[in-house]
Amino acid sequence: MSDDAPCLTHLSETGKADMVDVGQKAVTERRATAEGSIRMQPETLALILSGNAKKGDVIATARLAGIMAAKKTADLIPLCHPLMLTRIAVDITPMEDLPGLHVTATVGLAGQTGVEMEALTAVSVACLTIYDMAKAVDRAMEIGAVRLVAKSGGKSGDFNREAL
Repeated sequence: MSDDAPCLTHLSETGKADMVDVGQKAVTERRATAEGSIRMQPETLALILSGNAKKGDVIATARLAGIMAAKKTADLIPLCHPLMLTRIAVDITPMEDLPGLHVTATVGLAGQTGVEMEALTAVSVACLTIYDMAKAVDRAMEIGAVRLVAKSGGKSGDFNREAL
């Protein structure tokens, strides 16, 4: 296999799982944005938006859960590096046509490794928190389309889903 061929970076030559050594990589500004959604009954969305959910403010709690999750990604995902994040933004937007909520997370830092996993974890946990807080009224909610939207910085360069 040539040095330019794609390979799984978390596997050693013998197939053993390894944390990537980023010690020699340059410190660069890195940013990643991920998104996901949670589909629900229109009545569930209305209840969440009214602020009258039994467990409290669903959107504010889910935002905080997403932020906390981004900071804890290395504790949740094996082989992820603990990172000193400098930016975490979680936005939750109602989508009447879904019906449901659209979750976006943007994470950034100046570091030696990317923040895609932190952005994806933030979105996933925010969606799970919404489900947890509203499951008493709608167990049929569906979490979907969790994906990387964009990333910048680092040796691998930029990625933008819209450019695909």
